[in-house]
Amino acid sequence: MVRTAPPPSDCERVYLLDAHGLVFQMFHGIPSMTAPDGRPTNAVFGVTRAIMNLYEHGAQYLIAVFDHKDPTFREAIDTNYKAQRPPPPDDLLLQEPLIHEVLTAFRIPILFCPGFEADDAMATIAATAAERGCEVFLCTADKDCRQLLSDKVKILNLRKDEILDAAGLHAIWGVRPNQVIDFQSLVGDAVDNIPGVPGVGPKTATKWLQQYDTLDNLIAHADELGGPKVKEAFKAAIANGNLQKSKTLVTLRTDAPVEFDWENWKRREWDGPRLLELFQQFDFKGFANRVRATLTQGGQEKNAAILESIGEAKPTKAVKPAKAGKPPKVQAGATLFDQIESDGEVPVAPPKPPDNWKSDYRLVATEADFQTFLAELRKQKRFAIDLETTSLDPILAEIVGIAVSWKPEEGFYLAIRGPATDPKLDPAATLTALKPILEDPAVAKVNQNIKYDLLVFRSNGITLKGVAGDPMIAHYLLHAGERTHNLDDLTRTYFGHENISITELIGKGKKQISMADVPVTKACAYAAEDADAAIRLADVLEAELVEQKLKKLYDDVEIPLIDVLAEMEYHGVLIDVAMLAKISKEMDAQLRDTQDEIHALAGRPFNIASPKQLREILFDQMKLPVQKRTGTTNEPSTDQESLERLAALGYELPTKIIDHRQIAKLKGTYVDALPALVNPKTGRVHTSFNQTVASTGRLSSSDPNLQNIPMRTDQGRQIRQAFIPPPGWVLLTADYSQIELRLLAHFCGDEALRDAFAADRDVHTAVAAEIFKVPEAEVSGDQRRVAKTVNFGVLYGMSASGLAVRLKIPRQEAETFIDAYFARYAKVLAYQDNLLATARQTGRVSTVLGRWRTFDPSAIRPNSTYQQRNGAEREAINMEIQGSAADLMKLAMLALYRRGKAEKWQSKMLLSVHDELVFEVPPAELKAVAAAVREEMIGAMALTVPLRVDVSAGPNWLDGEDV
Repeated sequence: MVRTAPPPSDCERVYLLDAHGLVFQMFHGIPSMTAPDGRPTNAVFGVTRAIMNLYEHGAQYLIAVFDHKDPTFREAIDTNYKAQRPPPPDDLLLQEPLIHEVLTAFRIPILFCPGFEADDAMATIAATAAERGCEVFLCTADKDCRQLLSDKVKILNLRKDEILDAAGLHAIWGVRPNQVIDFQSLVGDAVDNIPGVPGVGPKTATKWLQQYDTLDNLIAHADELGGPKVKEAFKAAIANGNLQKSKTLVTLRTDAPVEFDWENWKRREWDGPRLLELFQQFDFKGFANRVRATLTQGGQEKNAAILESIGEAKPTKAVKPAKAGKPPKVQAGATLFDQIESDGEVPVAPPKPPDNWKSDYRLVATEADFQTFLAELRKQKRFAIDLETTSLDPILAEIVGIAVSWKPEEGFYLAIRGPATDPKLDPAATLTALKPILEDPAVAKVNQNIKYDLLVFRSNGITLKGVAGDPMIAHYLLHAGERTHNLDDLTRTYFGHENISITELIGKGKKQISMADVPVTKACAYAAEDADAAIRLADVLEAELVEQKLKKLYDDVEIPLIDVLAEMEYHGVLIDVAMLAKISKEMDAQLRDTQDEIHALAGRPFNIASPKQLREILFDQMKLPVQKRTGTTNEPSTDQESLERLAALGYELPTKIIDHRQIAKLKGTYVDALPALVNPKTGRVHTSFNQTVASTGRLSSSDPNLQNIPMRTDQGRQIRQAFIPPPGWVLLTADYSQIELRLLAHFCGDEALRDAFAADRDVHTAVAAEIFKVPEAEVSGDQRRVAKTVNFGVLYGMSASGLAVRLKIPRQEAETFIDAYFARYAKVLAYQDNLLATARQTGRVSTVLGRWRTFDPSAIRPNSTYQQRNGAEREAINMEIQGSAADLMKLAMLALYRRGKAEKWQSKMLLSVHDELVFEVPPAELKAVAAAVREEMIGAMALTVPLRVDVSAGPNWLDGEDV
């Protein structure tokens, strides 16, 4: 029967578990695990962990939905549907009955729906429950389920513990839930053999749907679509029926023949003795302890007897839960949803704290209220300050309101702009009255991403001083490997509270309004909550920094650096737009010439950007050796790594493809993009420097990213020529010479490396002389090139295969070079082995200044050789070196910023690019500033090897002479 049984009146929350998808995710996301009897258990473990988390979420009704083995109605529509999916691996098939046993022990009902997929069954139940007002959580990673999102239906990603709602969907795809079917119909899905429209990707689909709203309306306006090729492809997909077929295949059915059994679906207490028995069989110690704790609560005689009967007469103490409010520490880039500990188990994450958020937020919109507020503010020694503005660009933004909080649970909102009928303060008078407090360095100011507020104030004539804290940076130092440190996530993690969403205030898409149009009472609730959250988080996180011995790094380096970066961003850098236009034309010609060469080598024209056509040329037609295969379709890969391997083997066509891609990327990313990024107010390009992205502590650059302009190619050097100083000035560049190799010599203590640096000899030549057994004077250019590649390869854990590709030599020869290097520099290998041993023991690697990054101890394997090292081991080795280089650069920037202020330089620091700093300098200051830059950079950190800084100046970023 279909949808004949509405949920009971007491039903508030329904969790639908996409069991098939979950099992598949966990099998491929968790490294191999085996029970004592040899059975594989990694998927069993992952599913168990997910269910434990669901219990923490408070699932009231919980159903595990599996795909049925019978064909579904979709195969009847298209026999190719999902036809190319490989069969499940044997190790996964062996775990399926074990997973069913675990689900049965948890007393979670299992549901199949013959003829339909699990998603259809979930859609049917969700529709029924949502109609009756129940909140439904679809526990799935399947993108098809995004069409079901509504105010009552959300998607819970169990691996990431993240909830996706309609607003989140719009942020990802730019569409509404009721546009998802149309979106997927256009894009298609190569994995499931859903054709879609050839040439239409997510960006095009989003653009079309934002303009035409529905697929039907899009079809009606097919003649208006831009781009002749994509227009014809769209019309062809309509004519051949592929578009309608795609829509039918991606549409989830809400009328699947589900047998509703709400009484059975209600969550029940698990079968503790059976779970304990299973977890003992699987050797899941942590889960066994947790179940054991529930069985021993209250001194129940019956349960005690059960424990005794299965060999647990003296139950061990339950695992101590993690400290409330602390998120689990996750290895950067890991595929696990949690960090695996050394005993092979994932710790159970602490339950989210209850939402006990209390607040008293007051609107300040009259002169009398402002004077009362100002009197209280003058008494404060520390407060959070958060700006609401009209733009994300701090240079162009106008201040709409100012939120302030100096005590948890309290906040004030100074309304400066808003709807015409709402009460507001005078903008100029308000800022004038606040300026003495804001510019007082003795009064501490904190906020989430306070650099933005500092820049906005700067654009409004106020130099914010006394910056003392930023929860985003504090959390980054504590959890450098995590991908997000935003305010909403931190508030949710530490306080269990959901902040008001910005989309609730300003909407989204075409209907989005300016913050200045939001009623001031609503703006008050939103902004004051942010300031309140910031002061609370600052208090909690800074206490953790003290506990973890990171407070000094935070106070002395990261927080002071905010002022440095803000000034660099505010000042920006000049670019020569006319030169970039010239380079663009030259690149167009280069691309055409390279394309002609590629077509000539291939023997026919083809679309160079099409992986399918390139695959046909390289592997079907030219029969080149396949280097690796794609993870989804198992077809020969045409990615950059594969092309580089083929190029290393001497094949010309892959080399030309790499050249073409490089030119096209530089043209699109920089040459054509930079002119559009010139700020109309300043005439300069203002990049953003990010402190909380790279896990090593390195600064990153975005909007635009100016750190990835290559110096090794002619095109990259041309782009650097387009960065210029003001008329009559020069650009000064200062670059640490071989800083990471010097740090390696410092850490490992190798005398030969230290002596080479001490004597200011060329270290690459010195290493070449050692591994080739020739005098330094006789080292050839090719030998030096090999040594240089080996030197840096050792730093980054490059394998013999990687070195062979880089040098275009046979793998065995590359291995010989690495063996020779480590034979001569044995202390380097000993240093790396000792570092890995420490990482394996402590789970972390630290830099010179105490910055650390956590690593999964089980991934740092005992007795691994340098030839066998995995990604985690290479990252651990790189962390101390690269992280210490980042520490050094930040100290140098702070010293130069302070010296420039003290000596009242006209010169400005503009850019920080890895180990290089760029300044614009008037000629009168050139000698003094160059000397100061060299002095401060060399003196920033004391090492056992001397530091060297190369300083040059010239008319642009490329052409400089030594100073």
